[in-house]
Amino acid sequence: MIRGTDISKVLMTAADSLIAMRDQLNELDAAMGDGDCGLTAEKGANGIKTYLAQNPADNNLGKWLAKAGMAYNKAAPSTMGALMATALMRAGKEVMGKAELEDIEIGKMLKAASIGIQERGKAKVGDKTIVDALDPAADAMLAALENGDSLETAAKAALLAAQKGRDSVIEIRSMIGRANWVGDKTKGKVDPGTVLFVGMLEHILNQPSSQPGSTLA
Repeated sequence: MIRGTDISKVLMTAADSLIAMRDQLNELDAAMGDGDCGLTAEKGANGIKTYLAQNPADNNLGKWLAKAGMAYNKAAPSTMGALMATALMRAGKEVMGKAELEDIEIGKMLKAASIGIQERGKAKVGDKTIVDALDPAADAMLAALENGDSLETAAKAALLAAQKGRDSVIEIRSMIGRANWVGDKTKGKVDPGTVLFVGMLEHILNQPSSQPGSTLA
């Protein structure tokens, strides 16, 4: 069984990874739009860390996760903040009222987070956003868990799918947000949202950082 303390550690690790990636995300975002993706991620991550320090996981993990999402958005009010809040709130909705989780519920939470981001951001796979890494990762994790694989094996499958998703959209045009305004100039550039998600997963799983495009070699 997965307990709140386990999820809290994962969230803290994810937050640390966002802070560590600040400059990289800013640089990638500057080529695609505003150039502040890393700063926004850092603010939200610090909001999450403060929330975790002040609010230990309780017997309602769904409600606790939803409040974590609101803490992120409050610390980093922005499009990204709203999307991250939605992801955590949708994930929390999947496990509302539960104090302990089965492995399969982690996959369901990840998929719910992906659907939430797609609906809130009006994005789909192929639009060159975080969804291109997140959604295949969720599908791969769910498939592995439904096949009876361990959570560790499923998480590694999710990471590989996320890396491939990140790389699959490098050569296409961005279709959402400020990057869409840049138009065809976004072709050949790495989407910072996909890097953000892959980087978090790599950090959580203590895997070496992969370079964008590495799965296409």
